[in-house]
Amino acid sequence: MSDNTPSDVILDRMMALHPKVIDLVLDRVWRLLEALGHPEQKLPPVVHLAGTNGKGSTQAMIRAGLEAAGHRVHAYTSPHLARFHERIRLAGELITEEHLTAVLDECYAANGGETITYFEITTCAALLAMARTPADYTLLETGLGGRLDATNVVEKPALTILTPISMDHEQFLGDTLAKIAGEKAGIIKRGVPCVVGPQPEEVMAVIEARAVALGAPLLAYGQNWHVGEEHGRMVYQDETGLLDLPLPNLPGAHQIQNAGAALAALRHLNAGDAAFEAAVTEAYWPARMQRLKEGPLVEIAPKAELWLDGGHNPAAGEALAAHLARLPRRPTHLICGMLNTKDAGGFLRPLADHATSLTAVSIPGEANTLPATETARMAQKSGHRESEAESLADALRSITAEAPEARILICGSLYLAGHVLRRNA
Repeated sequence: MSDNTPSDVILDRMMALHPKVIDLVLDRVWRLLEALGHPEQKLPPVVHLAGTNGKGSTQAMIRAGLEAAGHRVHAYTSPHLARFHERIRLAGELITEEHLTAVLDECYAANGGETITYFEITTCAALLAMARTPADYTLLETGLGGRLDATNVVEKPALTILTPISMDHEQFLGDTLAKIAGEKAGIIKRGVPCVVGPQPEEVMAVIEARAVALGAPLLAYGQNWHVGEEHGRMVYQDETGLLDLPLPNLPGAHQIQNAGAALAALRHLNAGDAAFEAAVTEAYWPARMQRLKEGPLVEIAPKAELWLDGGHNPAAGEALAAHLARLPRRPTHLICGMLNTKDAGGFLRPLADHATSLTAVSIPGEANTLPATETARMAQKSGHRESEAESLADALRSITAEAPEARILICGSLYLAGHVLRRNA
């Protein structure tokens, strides 16, 4: 008997509406939104986020801050890890199965069998649910890019945010940083302020040019706000003044920069003092250097220190390497599975100096997985002592047979991270 819920059945049906998983145009979205009565025009004030890395963490911090200040917050993110419902949060709560099934059904019917991608139609369903549920703010995270992303349909958001931009999704967004930046900066709107996280020079030049053309004020890292670690605390400063806060509860030095962007956003939204500390101490975002402390996978390696991270591009590899370098010294073994659309070498190279070994796995149930043999080959080229395993459990057993008290980091893909969280539930 199938474990599928009614929403799973509808989601499966939606997968068949377009032969391509990704097809970046907005015509199909506009058509469906019109058929639904334009829910994108009826949302609570929108904060729209784009970038290569840090979107989800930054959104989670903004949400934690706004909620601590007493606001009801919608949030839309992708991809999900364990269940689709994670993508849609209505006034602070994950969408219920009944509500999700109803809006998916309504969108499927309104679409009338026309061609539309899975992400487009499910984004329309999220916007419909959010437009009908009272809240104070809507946090929208782009799926891919920005200019032609299905979320880029709000004419006048309250604020836009660009987290760090680097090379990723080149087959869709362009083969240079400037082209990718041009796509991501497509969320900047006329006259709407834009918070900008740390960026390479060529990216910043593209963002500044678009902002000038649209008269959009920039609140940029290093110019309008500064953030860093001092004496084990996080110090944030802008023209309003200085904030001395605890370090973010989301691990990694890169989270200090994400927290800075979140604080810049909260300051702009006049969220109040209660929001600032909550943003850095109460945010929760799974599979970002998440420590696994219980569950079936932990039981396989009970003495090991088990971590999970969904980073999958070169910038994420560098951030992970920097974080590993700061942890107390302990042999670190990687279990890695990646998609065949990612720059495996670019992700793996920065990690080579920090890993005792790498065990390659294929991602279960994922059509676009990079085979374990290929991940192992790329790992070897990147300087790792590599091996392969048939499964995650086999990899854990193999590592702990040699080093029972090792630090083990499972990494390389959000899809692998989702498998881990389901398997470890």
